[in-house]
Amino acid sequence: MTEIAIRTENLSRDFGSVKAVDGLLMEVPSGIIFGFLGPNASGKTTTINLLLGLLEPTSGRAEVLGFDTRTQTSEIRTRSGALLEYPGLYEQMSAEDNLEFYGRVWKMGAAERQARVKELLAHFGLWERRRESVEKWSRGMKQKLATARALLHRPSLVFLDEPTAGLDVVAAASLRDDLAGLTAREGVTVFLTTHNMVEAERLCRLVAVIRQGRLLAVGHPDELRAHTDSPHVEVAGSGFNEHVLGLLRARPEVSAVEVQDRRLSIQLRQEMDVAPLVSLMVSAGVQVEEVRKGKASLEEVFLTLMEEER
Repeated sequence: MTEIAIRTENLSRDFGSVKAVDGLLMEVPSGIIFGFLGPNASGKTTTINLLLGLLEPTSGRAEVLGFDTRTQTSEIRTRSGALLEYPGLYEQMSAEDNLEFYGRVWKMGAAERQARVKELLAHFGLWERRRESVEKWSRGMKQKLATARALLHRPSLVFLDEPTAGLDVVAAASLRDDLAGLTAREGVTVFLTTHNMVEAERLCRLVAVIRQGRLLAVGHPDELRAHTDSPHVEVAGSGFNEHVLGLLRARPEVSAVEVQDRRLSIQLRQEMDVAPLVSLMVSAGVQVEEVRKGKASLEEVFLTLMEEER
């Protein structure tokens, strides 16, 4: 039987007339990266604060690592790591000294602490710069160090709230790779909030979508794609002018058309033979280089769910 790291039962939190979390009912299995997706002010951060026992629920309950979030908060926080809104770094200290300090806070023995600091800094590619003051570092390097801080004491569960927000593409991809490798090796459960659908699709075994405090869907990314049942076609080539786009949008089987550079994306209302659409484009002067059918992306699923809840 799969162990459950997090279980919520009708978990709710009100702030006056605002229902920040509304009847949340979900289970997060141990040992996976769980993506918690939603727009701004959807209740993601409030949910983390409830699970860590930093806020009390208005109603309902939650268990984290088998402990009740109302009455056993110290047990939960001892066994959890967290990277929330602030990185929790002392920027005038070196990277090594930051982790040494937190290792002492967690009462790790000297040998264990030093070995763990070296292990994490090496994994995140920071070991050679361990003695530099953190204030001189890029945002991406600081986020890696903050993630290492959250993982330092070998927690069973780690909460990461938008860890790649504000990072450039290269830094974000690097941090994602680091997380995937580390969590696979250590077996830690990760509760990840993100706006980045590509990030969720690549990292997460399960994802949940929340809006205005209510859970809209939960499942493997492939299962959520099936929610839309909306196939699409990608066409690479040239000549995607407004006339061509207008012809495609007028077709009853086409629900949406978008073009970016030399690639056209056509969202279909149902599965169909795309040959007539390709013929239409060729007749209109499009130079077609490649045609590929596929399922909806996680981003398209997310946008569909948002539209359904309006």
